[in-house]
Amino acid sequence: MATPISMALIGAGNRGYHAYGPFALHNPHLVRWFAVAEPDPERRERFAAEHDIPPERRFASWEDLLARPQMAEALVNTTMDRTHVPSTLAALQAGYHVLLEKPMATTPVDCVRLVQAAERTGRILQICHVLRYTAFWGTLHDIISSGRLGRIITVDHRENVAYWHQAHSFVRGNWANSDATAPMILTKCCHDMDVLYWNLGVPARRLSAFGHLTHFRPDQAPSGAPERCTDGCPAQDECPYYAPRLYLRPGTDWPINVISTDLTMEGRLKALREGPYGRCVYHCGNNVVDHHVVTIEFEGDATLTFTMQGHSHDNVRTMRYDGTRATLRASEGTQEIAIYDHLTGNREIVTPAAAEGGHGGGDTGVMNAFVAALRSREASPLTSARASLESHLMAFAAEEARVQGTVVDMAVYRARVEREAVGIP
Repeated sequence: MATPISMALIGAGNRGYHAYGPFALHNPHLVRWFAVAEPDPERRERFAAEHDIPPERRFASWEDLLARPQMAEALVNTTMDRTHVPSTLAALQAGYHVLLEKPMATTPVDCVRLVQAAERTGRILQICHVLRYTAFWGTLHDIISSGRLGRIITVDHRENVAYWHQAHSFVRGNWANSDATAPMILTKCCHDMDVLYWNLGVPARRLSAFGHLTHFRPDQAPSGAPERCTDGCPAQDECPYYAPRLYLRPGTDWPINVISTDLTMEGRLKALREGPYGRCVYHCGNNVVDHHVVTIEFEGDATLTFTMQGHSHDNVRTMRYDGTRATLRASEGTQEIAIYDHLTGNREIVTPAAAEGGHGGGDTGVMNAFVAALRSREASPLTSARASLESHLMAFAAEEARVQGTVVDMAVYRARVEREAVGIP
């Protein structure tokens, strides 16, 4: 039996601890966590204790870990978005193969720099575009690529972000302000851009975009709403975003498990009184959009409309592909893919097998793929840095089109970014 691959983790927060950490517990023959770097001492000790990491391999920062001689074959990087570039460049240079949480970087130039660094050092740099590794998206991709729909003519794809998810992540949470993180079209929707590029199999030619922050603003606040929900809000019975209702309910699943390491009711209430998740959604200093529409023309003339909106009753993607031989409609919520054949008029329902783990099994799938790539260097993972670059550039171009009110020519855009990455104006 092969020796388990030794890995270091930098960033032991939600994704590091809950999504990828347990993989080693369920698959000790494949992976063992050898070291951890995390600035929050409670999170650091929690992860280290769960994986039997000795004190000398527990670090308060990624800089401290990477200052030591290479101590593991691979590294999983789940730090905050703006830390991805310096920490990943240092890890690649130190000899680590890296599994990097999306988005890979917060500027298009930095995305290209990461791709170039991985190729220059000969290291594997795999991006956590987990949707490609799920049964649902894998089945949908296989149907499209089989030619069963004929030539794809139009696509409608919706990223329906539930109202509570928008409030948690993009109003109160870590991805609320693009000045500190990145535009929402990147932080939330590079998954979508990735599967669209994957499914259509050709790059985007041109795109345009429209979107705004319409609702989560101070001028939309109920009369008398305080800065915090816990300060006695007169609208608490009518407001769907009232924090105690969202976070003090029974259970400790996501997103409740993000607000504090102390998940008792007392610990959660303290977090709402003192931390970011107890703030009124109309007084959070957020600036990312709450709705965004992108229109894309792909090479080969297929056209696509993409809608991201943060006011949905549920938290699912829905999609429609119209081809010359059949139409496909699907929903993450029902996990059903319906194919309507143009010749026979028949409808077929395909239901992919259920999978365990976060993101419909994608969190486990991406770790399995990383392990496979490490053990057999001949095959590139589905989400290598080069494969993931196009989705990131699509997202950045969509934000540029939205802000500037322009149509972006993607060939010109790609060439400009590549030049800037190597210092050519």
